[in-house]
Amino acid sequence: MPKFLIQATYTPEGTKGLLREGASGRRTAVEQVVTDLGGQVEAMYFAFGEDDVVLIVDFPDPISMAAVSLTVKASGALHTRATPLLTIDDIDEAARRQVTFRAPGT
Repeated sequence: MPKFLIQATYTPEGTKGLLREGASGRRTAVEQVVTDLGGQVEAMYFAFGEDDVVLIVDFPDPISMAAVSLTVKASGALHTRATPLLTIDDIDEAARRQVTFRAPGT
């Protein structure tokens, strides 16, 4: 199953909701969204600094991740970034593939 790193920052309205609901309430809501699409939450951490929440999630396909991303962003409660995570085997396979490329100016 494709794995994704999600980094999110709450908007002021999202932060107010978090304060009302608590972290465990948000964890439950996130797990519901992910499992409804056939995925799994591997890890979820709250943080401070640039990101307020960091998650690692598995989804059956990138379209499921895109659907969640669009829905969450449309809520206006969070700004998110989703990064596909690749295994060592994925990178080994990519390194074996022949790619014809010419760098700019060469």
